[in-house]
Amino acid sequence: MKILAWIVSGMLVLFLVAGLTVFFGLGYYLSPQSKLAKSDVIVAISGGETSSRADEAVALYKSGWAPRIIFSGAAQDTSGPSNARAMMTEAVAAGVPAAAIQLDEKSADTRENAANVRSLAEAAGYRSMILVTSPYHQRRAYIVFHRALSKMPILNHSAADHTWSRSRWWVTAASRELTLSELQKVVFELFRSGE
Repeated sequence: MKILAWIVSGMLVLFLVAGLTVFFGLGYYLSPQSKLAKSDVIVAISGGETSSRADEAVALYKSGWAPRIIFSGAAQDTSGPSNARAMMTEAVAAGVPAAAIQLDEKSADTRENAANVRSLAEAAGYRSMILVTSPYHQRRAYIVFHRALSKMPILNHSAADHTWSRSRWWVTAASRELTLSELQKVVFELFRSGE
C-alpha cells in the first residue's frame, strides 16, 4: 500500500511540475527570439503597438543588421495613411533614408502581410529577413511567414510591448485573454500548415 501511495504521490508531483512548466513557459513559446545575424531586410508588420514595432525596426537598421526595411500593414481607418506609411514616416524622422524603405500598404492580416512581403522580397532578391512584430504575435507570424517564404531564413525579433510580457503574461486579465486568444490562433495555424 505504501508503494502505491509513493507512486501516486510521485505522479502527482510530476503532473504538477509539468503543468507549471507549461503555464510559465507559454509566454516564451509564443515569443521565440532568434540570435541576430546580418540579413537582407528587416520586416516590421503592423498591429498592436505599431509604433513600437517601427522603433525596433529602426533600431535594428541603425545597428547595421540589415540595409533595408519593409513596413507592412493597411490602416483600419482608410481615411488616413496606412500603418505601413505611418511607420515609414516615423522611421524617416528617426534618420532612416526613405530609399532604404519599401511599403506594403494593402495587408489587412498576417497572411496578407506574408504574401505581400513575399512578392516584395522576391522582386528585390532578398534571401534572409528579420521579422519584427509584438512578442505575443511572434510565433504565429513566424509560422505564417515561414509557410509563405519557405526557402528564406527568417529570424524572430520582437518589439517591446507595454501591455504584454512573456514572463508575466498571466498578471492582468487583458494579458491572459490576449495570450489564450493568440495560442488558439497558433494552434489553428499549426494544423492548417500541417506542422
